[in-house]
Amino acid sequence: MSNTVGKVHSLETFGLVDGPGVRFVVFLQGCHMRCQYCHNPETWNLDAGETWTPEDLFQKVYRYKNYWGKDGGVTVSGGEPLLQIDFLIEFFRIAKEKGVHTTVDTSGNPFTLEEPFISKFHELLEVTDLFMLDIKEIDAEKHKTLTKWTNENILQMAQYLSDHGKDMWIRHVLVPELTDDEEGLKKLNEFIKSLKTVKRVEILPYHTLGTFKWENLGIEYPLKDVRVPTEEEVKKAEDLLEIVK
Repeated sequence: MSNTVGKVHSLETFGLVDGPGVRFVVFLQGCHMRCQYCHNPETWNLDAGETWTPEDLFQKVYRYKNYWGKDGGVTVSGGEPLLQIDFLIEFFRIAKEKGVHTTVDTSGNPFTLEEPFISKFHELLEVTDLFMLDIKEIDAEKHKTLTKWTNENILQMAQYLSDHGKDMWIRHVLVPELTDDEEGLKKLNEFIKSLKTVKRVEILPYHTLGTFKWENLGIEYPLKDVRVPTEEEVKKAEDLLEIVK
């Protein structure tokens, strides 16, 4: 048993939108990005949450295996799970020893080709079946306005996964008058089409369900006057990304 531990925000035993099939979803603490529409701002702090070892967490997770069927498994989300990559690798390594399908739900912000991260990322590739990559915005400057960070390394990560044959789902949160411009969606579509291993593309309509969390944390919510997208706007975005349902 290793000395590696992880900081866990919460657990969801029956996830239906976090990868293929029924998933047990582990939400880790910690995220460097400050997305204006974040619905889990309480996960930003890496020092919060409960401390788990990979072994103990998997023992809890594996009790639910009968619900997963042939398509389901375990998804690790956040926060940003790549900030706890050592814990993630060990947790997934145990899962793969039991034949469990593993998915990472990530925004890619920690990705870098520099050491020691890239060597650890290679280890993660070996024990991860699917990467769900959230591309917030294709334009670098707009991405920085939206999240406080640019996106070059995130797009680099998508290309890296493609070059290394790792399956991806690409997700994009649609926020009216912020991430829904036609030119940007066309550029995003061109980028996605350049990747070889994208198995699914999803539009996630912006919602306001997490605004009370900002209030509880004493943080001003920057999009309080922004509405949710209409069905027509979502359909237009799906058409621009050539999503076939």
